[in-house]
Amino acid sequence: MMDTLNAVQGALELPGSYDKIAVFGGIYSNYLALENAITLARGLRAEAILCLGDLGGFGPYPDRVCALLRETGVHVMRGNYDESIARDSDHCGCGYSDPRDNHFAQISYDYTLVRTSSENKIWMRSLPTAFRFRLGKTEVLTCHGSPRQINEFLWETGTPDGLLRRFLDASNADLILGTHSGIKWERRLSDDRGFVNVGVLGRPENDGSPRVWFTMLEADPKHGYRAEFVPVLYDHGRLAHEVRIEGLPEEFAKTILTGWWTTCLENLPAKERSRGLF
Repeated sequence: MMDTLNAVQGALELPGSYDKIAVFGGIYSNYLALENAITLARGLRAEAILCLGDLGGFGPYPDRVCALLRETGVHVMRGNYDESIARDSDHCGCGYSDPRDNHFAQISYDYTLVRTSSENKIWMRSLPTAFRFRLGKTEVLTCHGSPRQINEFLWETGTPDGLLRRFLDASNADLILGTHSGIKWERRLSDDRGFVNVGVLGRPENDGSPRVWFTMLEADPKHGYRAEFVPVLYDHGRLAHEVRIEGLPEEFAKTILTGWWTTCLENLPAKERSRGLF
């Protein structure tokens, strides 16, 4: 049995029970995709919208994302980025090990840190590190990376069923939601418990398309829950232009425009990397 998990200790219990909710992953300052995702989620009759953290980074104008989330009543929790920004840390705590990945991460973090208002930093300090709620009869726990570590990367091809079972058992959950690795995936175990990486709104997922993704979750009387990945289109040309205006790396603009990752590649497992261009 695992020790008490960080996400369980810091979870905020959401009252009541939902039948249908929308869950957003890392926003990475992509306020244009966030606007469209909120509209889509409401059109799909989401009873609530949750955001699993990483509000800034990668894109321009981080305060615009904070304003949108606060104005629209989205339930927001902290990711590693928000935790670092809130404390005025000297790095993002993203968990990269490659020097090139850390180089670009530092540029992004330094930009975001100085352009996030004091008011929003104070707000970030008040955010929970996880949510617990009921989807029909399903007990759901959200985390950013994993239930034990905010910046742990859980990949579709590298995460064994046994680890997910241990997380579920230790969390007393039927379903765990995360986002940190930035690529959507779902794993349903033989007992109908499972894990869903909800994707991210901040950048495309290395598939050659500029679209980004969020997840709709719906209660299912037979299997407990049903997850649907929802594509989001937005004015990616405008976002790339603003990245360039703000002096952020050209590599970021190229990813936004082409859908292919140009950074964070060394962190990808072999199978996920083989799907990309580089």
